[in-house]
Amino acid sequence: MWRCSDELRSRADELHRSSKKDAKHYIEFWKKVPPNEPYRVILGDVRDNLYNTRERSRELLSSGHSDIPEEATLTNLEQLLEPLELCYRSLCACGDRVIADGTLLDFLRQVSTFGLSLVKLDIRQESDRHTDALDAITSYLGIGSYREWSEERRQEWLLSELNGKRPLFGADLPMTEEVADVMGAFQVIAELPGDNFGAYVISMATSPSDVLAVELLQRECHIKTPLRVVPLFEKLADLEAAPAALARLFSIDWYRERINGKQEVMIGYSDSGKDAGRLSAAWQMYKAQEDLVKVAKQFGVKLTMFHGRGGTVGRGGGPTHLAILSQPPDTINGSLRVTVQGEVIEQSFGEEHLCFRTLQRFTAATLEHGMRPPISPKPEWRALLDEMAVVATEEYRSIVFQEPRFVEYFRLATPETEYGRMNIGSRPSKRKPSGGIESLRAIPWIFAWTQTRFHLPVWLGFGGAFKHILKKDIRNFHMLQEMYNEWPFFRVTIDLVEMVFAKGNPGIAALYDRLLVSEGLQPLGEKLRANYEETQKLLLQVAGHKDLLEGDPYLKQRLRLRDAYITTMNVCQAYTLKRIRDPDYHVALRPHLSKEVMDTSKPAAELVTLNPASEYAPGLEDTLILTMKGIAAGLQNTG
Repeated sequence: MWRCSDELRSRADELHRSSKKDAKHYIEFWKKVPPNEPYRVILGDVRDNLYNTRERSRELLSSGHSDIPEEATLTNLEQLLEPLELCYRSLCACGDRVIADGTLLDFLRQVSTFGLSLVKLDIRQESDRHTDALDAITSYLGIGSYREWSEERRQEWLLSELNGKRPLFGADLPMTEEVADVMGAFQVIAELPGDNFGAYVISMATSPSDVLAVELLQRECHIKTPLRVVPLFEKLADLEAAPAALARLFSIDWYRERINGKQEVMIGYSDSGKDAGRLSAAWQMYKAQEDLVKVAKQFGVKLTMFHGRGGTVGRGGGPTHLAILSQPPDTINGSLRVTVQGEVIEQSFGEEHLCFRTLQRFTAATLEHGMRPPISPKPEWRALLDEMAVVATEEYRSIVFQEPRFVEYFRLATPETEYGRMNIGSRPSKRKPSGGIESLRAIPWIFAWTQTRFHLPVWLGFGGAFKHILKKDIRNFHMLQEMYNEWPFFRVTIDLVEMVFAKGNPGIAALYDRLLVSEGLQPLGEKLRANYEETQKLLLQVAGHKDLLEGDPYLKQRLRLRDAYITTMNVCQAYTLKRIRDPDYHVALRPHLSKEVMDTSKPAAELVTLNPASEYAPGLEDTLILTMKGIAAGLQNTG
């Protein structure tokens, strides 16, 4: 093709004149592109730059050194898009729009969507770690301890520094290992192209200074294109304080200018559930989202909610369509972000048809929420749920945080300790090596209870809340049923807990107790199982169901089919844990392998490869991991 716009012609001539004689030869372009084919001249240069980019990256990764200069590579998305857009404009100008709107437009869309890096990496760090880094800086400057300052003092100092120009520290800043780790992450962000990164998420965010701290550290580490900063509000108190924190941020002129009318806020399902129980966490997140949207509207900011959901119900998991439709009115507005956890990626995106179906679900639910918003709860529903949440939180915390021997019971009755030691999770099982339930991450907390089929973090608190409300006034029973039938949020909350009860089995939990829990702690297990049974009965009454999963016969049948296999693995796991913890415990072992296998000439050692590095007796760790995976696969959304 030789017809082109003057703009493209001059660029092609310039490239042709400047191109070196030793230009790369490719099979499909075995000789230099002639100047009377201007599009090939332009695209040949794009191809060379892409080739250099890939080879330089490959060499740097393998040896840390590359002879290809950075100038010969693509370092940002615009460098790749610009020549393609030039070709598009030229084709349209010359009457070849049909060609422009074919594969070229498809390719432009792919490049715009995936960029040079395919996916953007979010950075996530805990707010406390930033506080440590700034504390090191203020101590070095001799102006006091940032950690000990009040929130007002922190904000005042951060804003004065953000409005100023002077650098805060040099290469001689004394750093602990943790501070060096935080600063090192910022330095890596500064070195790499900006479009490789998405958001900088601050976990355990509590106040405006947490956000301003990251903004200052980004500037101090010379990040050319600062990442958007996303506070993640997780604990119950932080969710309550989130709207006020956001209002304070939006009232700061410097910050409003920085965000350019857009803000993302992440809400954490996992840690809020661990902190206060499922009912209170779900209700507080609902209210927090409503208030955050009001604050954003007040300041004219477009707010995107980022839902930090896990795969399991205790961590905010559940059917995508229902979860989105149960969000408060006005909180989605055509856009939302959702985390997809490792344990559910395969079943949601593992194959092409699954991937499309998942994306269709998200799109359909997001559109439906905007076009037909869910109803707002009546004032009397709100009042009732507020009262229930207080009681549910009290009951949950009275057991999880105030029962003196609960942590000991939890560690004995579940495989949590072994899970942490085997290092099979996606991150360390604890935030801090010492400490109780507070320091334990939400994943092992949920996972451990799921393995024993007891699911305590999901249902604990519901029973006490229902009992309190029904005892106070029997008419509340009709109001609960009305809420269940008319309010999507309440219905989804109840249905998900009902599903968890269908997957639970207090008899299995009792077996773990009998084998693993000391005699003095057995009554605590019995008390919790009685609470489980009572909560299940009350929940069914509110839902108006005689049996579990009455409204979902398809899932009920699937669980019935899987139950025999999961139960067998539970029994196997309980006895494996007993043998790990008590080496003197002996079980009459049957042959591990079937008769057909035993009759073959191959020895068993060739058929079963055990982990030689295990600290447990041969085969026990392998058995434990297999049962964990099997139970998780059988129960599905397990965490």
